[in-house]
Amino acid sequence: MASMARDLLAEHTLDATLEQISRSAVELVEGCDASGILVLRGDRVTSLAATDQFVTDSDHLQGALREGPCFDAARPDRPERVFRIPDLTAPPERWTRFVPRCRELGVGSMMGFLLYTRDEELGALNMYSRKPGVFTEDSETAGWLLASHAAVAFATARTDEQMREAVATRHLIGEAMGILMGRHHVSEDQAFDLLRTRSQRTNTKLRDVARQICEAGGAKG
Repeated sequence: MASMARDLLAEHTLDATLEQISRSAVELVEGCDASGILVLRGDRVTSLAATDQFVTDSDHLQGALREGPCFDAARPDRPERVFRIPDLTAPPERWTRFVPRCRELGVGSMMGFLLYTRDEELGALNMYSRKPGVFTEDSETAGWLLASHAAVAFATARTDEQMREAVATRHLIGEAMGILMGRHHVSEDQAFDLLRTRSQRTNTKLRDVARQICEAGGAKG
């Protein structure tokens, strides 16, 4: 677990970090055949770093039904942070629409863990076994420890990526402003106003307008 935590923080991109989290779940949690991360934004479910197709299928199923252990783990309005279905072949006491359809995907048992830090909730780390009765309380403890480390790495990687994107956007806008200044013989402030006006008029993000100008490479705007 300690080695995994160091490996996670050594990754250099958000995608690589998420993929390492999912692989670590399969490697470190006994009985875990597949794993992935479900992110919930409003009503929209996004499946990230799934190690098997049935993980993505399960995420999309939970999003469509608006129920399931991973879906509930990712919801910010739920006080529970860990959900476990030890045996999907048993009559469901909870998630009665989801369980039989998930069983058809070849899932025997599953767990969902909220990924959160002190400042934010990030989504759910989900672990699957093709066999029923595999995940126990010990599995849940191991999964929770992994999820705690994973949440910190996830948050750190996302912050780093946002900073890189902000720097790249700033450079892109600066390049576009330089093109406009040379083309129209205007000041820096006037060039930015031209960018902003086009962004508002076309309902296009400022960075996308800047990219279009840079790609045009001096064509008339």
